Amino acid sequence: MTWNSTMSSGYSSLEEDSEEYFFTARTSFFKKPTGKPTVCKDVEKERELRTHLSREEIQVKVDTYNASTTDHLKMTLNPSGVYTGFIKVQLELRRPVTVRGGQGAGPVGEEAFYLPRGATNTLHISSNNTVQQVIQALLNKFTVADHPAKYALYKRCKREDQVYVCKLAEGEQPLFLRLVAGPNTDTLSFVLREQQTGEVMWDAFSIPELRNFLRILQKEEEEQMSVVKRRYDSYRQRLQEALTAVGGPA
Repeated sequence: MTWNSTMSSGYSSLEEDSEEYFFTARTSFFKKPTGKPTVCKDVEKERELRTHLSREEIQVKVDTYNASTTDHLKMTLNPSGVYTGFIKVQLELRRPVTVRGGQGAGPVGEEAFYLPRGATNTLHISSNNTVQQVIQALLNKFTVADHPAKYALYKRCKREDQVYVCKLAEGEQPLFLRLVAGPNTDTLSFVLREQQTGEVMWDAFSIPELRNFLRILQKEEEEQMSVVKRRYDSYRQRLQEALTAVGGPA
């Protein structure tokens, strides 16, 4: 496994039941009502295709994909029937991650760090690689020490005038989804996000990791309190200026 990429647009090599949500608001540690989830109708169709596609059909799809791509990130079908190719994953992490090699006040060699939101990493993977392996590869790329269960990989699809984000199961194979959808990222793109609070398996984390989550939660709380305080300070100042303008007591 080799890593060779930049923070904004990198290249990494990784050889070797879904739910769908329509996201409209900022997420945090506390789960907000999102209404009734939309059923992800194409998941079973994709699984059926993956089960029944012959090697010849895969070759046709690979050839069609390579003829359509414009960024030279082509797929290759090996004699074994396993094919390799590239996927791009956008990072949409709203909270800091624990990065190894820092000089922070937490555990030795670790510190909380905000990854640039919207950064994209390109992974070279095979058709055998699962969502879980892709998440682990991304965390390794950015030397993130957090437990992989804290994160989830989503596929983003544009249908008519709306954008849908569908959480992928750990066993799904992203390169197959890329092959079926074609190279157009408007049709399909991949996004790494934090798990929704109710979906995180907290018992899978160690005590130091849980303590780190508490530190992150406290930092979020302090930031939100600071934002609210500044807002009300601004309102108070405007009211005082208005009172002074009309000659009333400040």
